[in-house]
Amino acid sequence: MPRVKGGTVTHARRKRMLKAAKGYRGGKSRLFKTAKDQVMKSRTYAFRDRRNNKINFRKLWIARINAASRINGLSYSKLMHGLKLANIEVNRKMLADLAVNDADAFKAFAEAAKKALA
Repeated sequence: MPRVKGGTVTHARRKRMLKAAKGYRGGKSRLFKTAKDQVMKSRTYAFRDRRNNKINFRKLWIARINAASRINGLSYSKLMHGLKLANIEVNRKMLADLAVNDADAFKAFAEAAKKALA
């Protein structure tokens, strides 16, 4: 009985892996074994960084809100606490956008927070 070579299936699988490794440097885009290793590692990074991306954006928003709130005479934590006391529910993404693009609207939020803290 002849051995089973699995020609088309194996070839298709390797071709698919090399296609996924397109753009990598050196043998990582040309050699099946190293390409497979790198694609697996890359997918691990992608999975991890989809979560880290959310963390990084939150940090950016907080930094922007803090800078704008200090211009208006409050710290970040005081501003957020004041907004909570004033029953103003606005997320950090929107607050950061206001801080960058609409200083007057942000100032109104800061004043509301100050009033609630007093």
